Amino acid sequence: MGLFFKDKETAPCTVEVSHRFESLHAHVRFNNGAIVHPGDEVLVHGAPVLAGYGELVVEDRTATIVRASLMERTWTRLTGDFEVMELCEFSFSEEVTL
Repeated sequence: MGLFFKDKETAPCTVEVSHRFESLHAHVRFNNGAIVHPGDEVLVHGAPVLAGYGELVVEDRTATIVRASLMERTWTRLTGDFEVMELCEFSFSEEVTL
């Protein structure tokens, strides 16, 4: 991992997409034990995995992991909490708005 340069690696992965009443999710598991860190980017190769209602689709694919540079990783860790808080805009009031 360089200060300004990015590394790439290829990893075999399993993609699981569920479109069922009890579970609606999409997961990617790296079969070689690779771990994604803050700032890293993952590109799963192949056509989109589509699951119809009531289906669970599991496919083996290949993914490219672009590792964040040391500067990007540090920046992501420093600012990540602020970006999450932007998603949590809420208020507590007793008034009902229409």
